[in-house]
Amino acid sequence: MVQTLALVTGGAGDIGRAIVARLLEDHDIVVIADRDLDAAERAAAALGVASAGGRGAAAIALDVTDPASCAAMAGQVRGLGKLMTLVNAAGAAQAESLHATGPDQWAADRALNLDACFTVFKTVEDQLIASRGSVVNIASVNGLGVFGHPAYSAAKAGMIHLTRLIAVEYGHYGVRANSVAPGTVRTQAWEARAANNPAVFREAAAHYVLGRIARPEDVAEAVAFLASSRAAAITGVCLPVDCGLTAGIPALAATFSQSSDYRNSAD
Repeated sequence: MVQTLALVTGGAGDIGRAIVARLLEDHDIVVIADRDLDAAERAAAALGVASAGGRGAAAIALDVTDPASCAAMAGQVRGLGKLMTLVNAAGAAQAESLHATGPDQWAADRALNLDACFTVFKTVEDQLIASRGSVVNIASVNGLGVFGHPAYSAAKAGMIHLTRLIAVEYGHYGVRANSVAPGTVRTQAWEARAANNPAVFREAAAHYVLGRIARPEDVAEAVAFLASSRAAAITGVCLPVDCGLTAGIPALAATFSQSSDYRNSAD
């Protein structure tokens, strides 16, 4: 029997590992593709390494910004089974403001957060067409509004539109494509900010309708839903997983309306 696969780029990261763990409930093998192979192997070992003919996680080295590395990864994945789900979760941000962004930072953020999404998809598109599979791209609320990190934000906005392009052009093959836009999630990328400002997570939560920031597991559940048959009629959408940030900010609503009825759940 052919085994079903999911491929998660950046799968050794905090959000990536949560996605891998959740997708293991619905796929025989989940491939953790990451530039840090040691971290990918540790993540696979923690989740249970796939044995011959068995279920579990598999680790593959992948530099998503290198087309040759992506092509090699696609060949490895082809030998493991039937690719049902692609999750582009690799990403990072550099310069905090447009004023501080130079050409190198702009190009690097675009290469990692947009160009790589295109390259990875193109290297496995034939496998996804054959399986009538699903693509879930991990975007960001930064792609929907201005929250700093402009080069990253512009790239994530491009990723959201790329997702729509895939949905429209590949829908007749049975391929679905959606994106998930997390708000603040406590990951390693945020730890440096927390080191400089221990109150950063509490300050961030004050802007969120639910009075908290999202967990990696919250993002993973959204990915699993969009990748599954439960979302069979959903394609081309961007689903914010942001505890209500993009819906509105209670403090601003309270100021504008001068009503005490607007407050978040932490108040």
